[in-house]
Amino acid sequence: MRIVVALGGNALLHRGERPDAAVQQSNIDRVATALAALAHDHELVVTHGNGPQIGLLAMESEADPALSAPYPLDLLGAQTQGMIGSLLARTLHDVLPGRRIAALVTHTVVRADDPAFDRPTKFVGQVYPRATAAELARERDWDIARDSTGWRRVVPSPAPERVLETDTVHDLLGLGNLVICAGGGGVPVVADRDTGALRGVEAVVDKDLTAALLAEDLKADFLLVLTDVPCVYADFGTPRQRPIPDATPADLRRGGFPAGSMGPKTEAVARFVEHTGGLAAIGALDAAYEIVHGRSGTLVRPDLTSG
Repeated sequence: MRIVVALGGNALLHRGERPDAAVQQSNIDRVATALAALAHDHELVVTHGNGPQIGLLAMESEADPALSAPYPLDLLGAQTQGMIGSLLARTLHDVLPGRRIAALVTHTVVRADDPAFDRPTKFVGQVYPRATAAELARERDWDIARDSTGWRRVVPSPAPERVLETDTVHDLLGLGNLVICAGGGGVPVVADRDTGALRGVEAVVDKDLTAALLAEDLKADFLLVLTDVPCVYADFGTPRQRPIPDATPADLRRGGFPAGSMGPKTEAVARFVEHTGGLAAIGALDAAYEIVHGRSGTLVRPDLTSG
C-alpha cells in the first residue's frame, strides 16, 4: 500500500520546548521509530510541518545586523526542508538498514491572486504573551493572532495548486525509495502566465493540504495525518468532548473545527477521500501502525452512513 504521511510540526518540536538541535534530534528518533513498522510493509512518502522552525529562522534573520533585509519566507522554507529532511533521512537510514531514503526539496505552485495573501492565518514561530507579541508586531510589522495558548505570528497561507516535483517523487518511489518531501507545505512559488518562470512568495502553504494534493496525484491508497492527539474530538476542550472513531468527509465538515489547529487536517483528509475514494486517518504519532490497521485514531472513508 502507498501511504502519504503528514507529520505535524509538533512531531519535531513540542510546544514550549527549546528549539535546540539536540531536542529536535531526540524527537526525530521518536518519529523514526513510529514510522519504521509501516515502512517495512508499505511504500511511504513522508511530509512534515515547519512552523516552529521557520519562525525561529525568521526571527534570526530579522535580527541579523549583517543583512540589509531579512530572508523571505520562501527561502526560509527551503532551509527548513533541508534541515528537517536531513534529520529525518539520517535517522530513518539508521532504523531501516538497507532501505533507500531520499529527501527532496519541493516547490508548491500557488495563485498570485489567492485571497489568502490579504488575510494572514498561518501560525509560525513560538508562542508569546500578548504584550510581547504586540511589541514584536510593531517593531517588525508582523501580523499576530491568538492560538490555543498564547499569541503567535501569522502569515499568508495560499491554497496549493500543484507540487512541481510530483513526477520525481513518483520515480523515486518506483526505485524503492522512502521519500521525504513537501516539507512545510513546499516552497511557495507563483508561475509567470506567459513564460512559466517561477517566483517565490512571502507565504507558508499548509502542509496537510499539500500532503492531500500530493497523495491524490501520486495515487496513494492512504493519507495518514499524525499529530499530538489520539484522534479527532467533537467539542474539543469542553465538558462534552468525545472521540470520533470514524467519519465521512461530510461529518468532518459539519464539525466546525478551528482553522488554527484541527481545521486544516480535517479538510485535508476530507478532500483526499472525496477525490480518490481512498482512506485517510488522523491520530497520534506513536500509534501510526495501529491507525493504519484500524485500531486507533479517526478513520475517514467514503462508504460510511453519515449520522
